[in-house]
Amino acid sequence: MSSTLAAIFGGAAGAVALVGIAILIWFCLSRQRNVSRTSETGSSDPSQVGRHGAIELPIRDTRRFEMEELSLATKSFSDKNLIGEGKFGEVYKGLLQDGMLVAIKKRRGLASQEFVDEVRYLSSIHHRNLVTLLGYCQENSLQFLIYEYVPNGSVSSHLYGSGQQSQEKLEFKHRLSIAQGAAKGLAHLHSLSPRLVHKNFKTANVLVDENFIAKVADAGLRNFLGRVDTAGSSSQVPTDEIFLASEVREFRRFSEKSDVYSFGVFLLELLSGKEATASPFPDSNQNLVEWVVSNEDRGMMSYTIDRRLESSFTAEGLEDYIMLMIRCLDPSSERRPAMSYVEMELDRILEKEMNLTTIMGEGTPTVTLGSQLFKSTT
Repeated sequence: MSSTLAAIFGGAAGAVALVGIAILIWFCLSRQRNVSRTSETGSSDPSQVGRHGAIELPIRDTRRFEMEELSLATKSFSDKNLIGEGKFGEVYKGLLQDGMLVAIKKRRGLASQEFVDEVRYLSSIHHRNLVTLLGYCQENSLQFLIYEYVPNGSVSSHLYGSGQQSQEKLEFKHRLSIAQGAAKGLAHLHSLSPRLVHKNFKTANVLVDENFIAKVADAGLRNFLGRVDTAGSSSQVPTDEIFLASEVREFRRFSEKSDVYSFGVFLLELLSGKEATASPFPDSNQNLVEWVVSNEDRGMMSYTIDRRLESSFTAEGLEDYIMLMIRCLDPSSERRPAMSYVEMELDRILEKEMNLTTIMGEGTPTVTLGSQLFKSTT
């Protein structure tokens, strides 16, 4: 009898163990499938979605470069490889031994764990419309940030730079596409958990790759600068300040909505082909932003349009674009739209513009410049 009971209990225990093992295997396989899914943001990292739809990024170790490697990549930081200078410091173009082109930001600074922690967080952010931070280096009282290299430079150089690039003609739909890409990059930053405010969005920080895909640069860079974030020559400060919302200039109150304001200034520069610090007319004492915000006659807005655009746009698309731009530039942060809305609206405007210009054919005059373009509003 006892042997029969033992057999029964033994069989039951074995069955329970088999069921447990089967459940465990199913759980592991299910989890592996979820982890292998690629985020729509373009990241190969298994980003998790937080409570409010925000994306929670797993913080991983990032690449630590050796100074010898960076020196070799830039030919000992040769002046020929110097491609710019920003708030963080000098920027060099470098060629790594594996053939990858990189942009290397260099500044003086003592080694710190805080610097490494910030790099780890920012390098975990991946999106096709954001410039990727690849790694860092801290040696000899110097700090380096290593980014992917974006070959076609900044949008500002194509709009009003001093070189040949500024003479190129960027049609309206191409500018719309650039605006759309930049909006997607900025909206992605705002969707993270915790949310990341760019704090330094401007036209010079929107780069374009070989296919003219927009990539937002220097996301989170102000976090490295601390209290000295306004450092720079006197000629740089007014250019940067024009992108700052009033609540930032007066109270240093950065938020997603202050990024939206900066994006509105970017939209204005894309439309006008000029720096926003410029005057709309020779005898005006206002800059372009002040003039647009204070002007209630929408018919006058046509005078801000870059003449290089000629007739490469539709009146409908342009009107929608300008109305969105004005909403982004609203002095009240509460009345500005969220970047997710701006992204969605630019998607709609671009799709409509592409459809209409395709139907009408290239080179078809579709708008009348001047005060007849928009109806005056009171």
